[in-house]
Amino acid sequence: MDWLTDHKIPVGRTAKAVFDWLNNNMAGVFDAISDVMEAMIAAILWALSTPHPLIIVAVFVALTWALQRRWTVALGVLIGFLFILNQGYWMATMESLTLILSACVVCMGIGVPIGIATAHRPRLYAAMSPVLDLMQTLPTFVYLIPAIVFFGLGMVPGLIATVIFVLPAPIRLTHLGVSSTPTPLLEAATAFGATPSQRLWKVELPYALPQIMAGLNQTIMLSLSMVVIAALVGANGLGVPVVRALNSVNTSLGFESGFIIVVVAIILDRMLRVRS
Repeated sequence: MDWLTDHKIPVGRTAKAVFDWLNNNMAGVFDAISDVMEAMIAAILWALSTPHPLIIVAVFVALTWALQRRWTVALGVLIGFLFILNQGYWMATMESLTLILSACVVCMGIGVPIGIATAHRPRLYAAMSPVLDLMQTLPTFVYLIPAIVFFGLGMVPGLIATVIFVLPAPIRLTHLGVSSTPTPLLEAATAFGATPSQRLWKVELPYALPQIMAGLNQTIMLSLSMVVIAALVGANGLGVPVVRALNSVNTSLGFESGFIIVVVAIILDRMLRVRS
């Protein structure tokens, strides 16, 4: 088999050459992206960390009530946040929520328009499907390498790696919702003189709203699953104590911080769960 390995396809060398070229010729673009990301992260973190924790808890409970209209869910969110306060993980939780909310802003801002475009252009979706599959199946640790090369250490490379991993979810679910709009609805809208933009805003998007909200829910859950990995590149949050516990084989710290991540996941899931 030496003849086969002697003619190895230069996947690694090609990737390195591409990254080196991008790093040498597009440093200004990456710096601009980093500045925008840092500003967004700083603004969200300031909004979450500046008020008294009980004010933030009250806002989340009120938002839960507005979205779900169930006192049991609102009570569960309240208990979850009080438990986080009790365990002393408030600031780490706010840092993780900052990363999650930033990822949601970027992923939904990019994913929903792309999902709409692919729903109207089947060939575009067919061409993008392999790329979306690659983004979701490539080990997430691989994303950290170019993120560090282009953006250094900190919250920004963690956010970039999170966005790459999470972005396919809103694209696929938005595509599913818009493309599954019943043809009779579209024909009726056309018969009444609706323009393509009116059909999109008044027929397709309202019909696809449950799928889009499911995409938001998946974006949040997948972003939360990345907090530990993002901690490896210097991102603050709940992943930091998990990494510390792993390095020191600290069972107490690992279980404690891991359980807080579970509580945060439950809170966010219950808040944004789409009711049938």
